[in-house]
Amino acid sequence: MIKNKKEYERGIKKLTELGFEIVNNNFSPKELSVEEKVYQLHQAFLRKDVDIILAQRGGYGSIKLLPYIDFDIIKNNVKKFCGFSDISALLNVIFERTKIITYHSPVLINFANSTKFTINSFLNAISGFQIKNVFKNAKVEVLQHGKVKGTLKGGNTVTLTSLIGTKWEVDTKDTILFLEEVDEELYKVDRALTQWILAGKFDNIKGLILGNFRKLKIKDVYRILKEQIKINFPVVYCPYIGHLKNKITLPVGAEVRLNTYKNMLEVAI
Repeated sequence: MIKNKKEYERGIKKLTELGFEIVNNNFSPKELSVEEKVYQLHQAFLRKDVDIILAQRGGYGSIKLLPYIDFDIIKNNVKKFCGFSDISALLNVIFERTKIITYHSPVLINFANSTKFTINSFLNAISGFQIKNVFKNAKVEVLQHGKVKGTLKGGNTVTLTSLIGTKWEVDTKDTILFLEEVDEELYKVDRALTQWILAGKFDNIKGLILGNFRKLKIKDVYRILKEQIKINFPVVYCPYIGHLKNKITLPVGAEVRLNTYKNMLEVAI
């Protein structure tokens, strides 16, 4: 549900200025049921005149949709599905069930006050990554050096933690995993990351990208991991992933190469 109509309209205006034709520009403050959301999702994929499906906002509750999604509809009607935060659940599960790459990207309301970096990264992603290094012009801090390749997965920490122990949990084997969080207390992030550790979700990853953990110091987040597991994979901190104005659009499910010596995250598609 979007409460700020002006923010919604500014997002529509910016996307239109960028050359996109908006198919659904009807503002509705109504809270939709799970059934209504699933219907909208299915209809968006079924439309022949749609190339990109962009989430209007984040929030909570995407995991409730998972049991009711017809993944054959998605697989047979390929679109660029984009969003982040709570949408992380859909991004990763859609890829794992259909092998269609999804996009951890700004949502509609983010375009109301988007930066040049955010726009350029989004346009680069949806046009096929002509610039392969998605870290270009981004801030990157190396926490553990290394050079690896793997499948890119990840998103919002608390959202993806809620999938652990269900049939929808993210398969992290051979992945370069990225995680971000917003306005959570350190003890809650500690609890979530410890659940990942106890579930063995870091055992077979190739690399780790810590995005922005707003309100927290990244050294404190990293310490949670270092105190409990042996870090034998490269780790970088990139604050341009998460709930902030400068956002990198990342292809969930794509094969990528992480090279900490060159500050590169290179998309192989």
